[in-house]
Amino acid sequence: MERSDPPPLRSIREQLDLRHAAGLSAHAVRNTDALRRRTEEFLTEGYRQAFSVDVDRILHSRAYARYIDKTQVFYLIRNDHITHRVLHVQLVSKISRSIGRFLGLNEDLIEAIALGHDIGHTPFGHDGERFLSELCVEHGIGTFQHNVQSVHFLDLVERKGQGWNLCLQTLDGILCHDGEVHNQSLAPLPGKSFASLAAEMQAKKDRPDTELTPMSLEGCVVRMADTVSYIGRDIEDAIRLRLIRREDLPQASVRLLGDTNGTIVYHLVTDILKTSHEKGYVAFSPEVSEALRRLKQFNLDRIYLNPRMKPQTGAIRELFRRLFAEYLAAISDQRLDSVIFRGFLNGMSPEYVAGHSPAEIVRDFIAGMTDTYFIDQCPAHLRPAYIQSGGG
Repeated sequence: MERSDPPPLRSIREQLDLRHAAGLSAHAVRNTDALRRRTEEFLTEGYRQAFSVDVDRILHSRAYARYIDKTQVFYLIRNDHITHRVLHVQLVSKISRSIGRFLGLNEDLIEAIALGHDIGHTPFGHDGERFLSELCVEHGIGTFQHNVQSVHFLDLVERKGQGWNLCLQTLDGILCHDGEVHNQSLAPLPGKSFASLAAEMQAKKDRPDTELTPMSLEGCVVRMADTVSYIGRDIEDAIRLRLIRREDLPQASVRLLGDTNGTIVYHLVTDILKTSHEKGYVAFSPEVSEALRRLKQFNLDRIYLNPRMKPQTGAIRELFRRLFAEYLAAISDQRLDSVIFRGFLNGMSPEYVAGHSPAEIVRDFIAGMTDTYFIDQCPAHLRPAYIQSGGG
């Protein structure tokens, strides 16, 4: 009896894509819709599904590995139970995939966007972003926006300047993930291209208040899930650090959402599913949206702007300024023994070096640092001390 040859790997992937598409909502992105800048024979002839490849490439990026020591909200605090950036992106991934599964969306695309959405965050969270942005503006390269930087890093900095050649839909979702903007409803804006992606990135740098809308419903889900994942988690961390008490939470929000992270996530996700089922948009009901808005304002006033939370903000700002100036001088003087050459520019592609000004190179180097690495680059006598947390 003759043995038949196995089918080509490409045909196996095509059959898998057909089966996968059959189970998706009419509003979902199909794997066959994926767009990349460069065609790769490894992908066109292989068995790997498009957005699953993006997930793996992000997971294997060096920037993803550095999530583990990047601030989410609270920095310079010794407490193993405080949320770091790596846990936040995992929570966003889990919550958004759960929503996407019930809405019939492409979970691989959702996971890729979720895992990559904060790659561009600086050390020391939004404070670090603000300090680096001040320096970028002073040096004429526009504001620093972590969502823009996330796309830039994955597209042009990773793999020594070669980038990961991720899909347009993935990069767009990462760029448009802004979880700080409060939306009661969010509908996708289809029909984008790599040219429009570049234009939106530039617009966001020039005018930080520019509102961006994802091209896919999957991107809209991740943007909503970003808020769902951090709102209650930040409250739990603040209670653990004794910045607030649970009874301080606004009662109008507590009545609808509960007063623990678990109940808040459950009620928000349930409301999204009820409000968005079989719709071409993702939404909260008006009542839950208002409860969430009140809770976000509470977090801003009582947690994020709480002066007790960040006693060393001024010192961190000065260290950003000091390192930025030091690395600019090192590039100008071609000091090859400087850490910016040894730890960043060594082996970088000629295209990256030619396509970026010294200030942009310094921006990319500092933005990619973890909190600990940043502190280690500072003179020992200027390094800020960690705070011992009294929370459990």
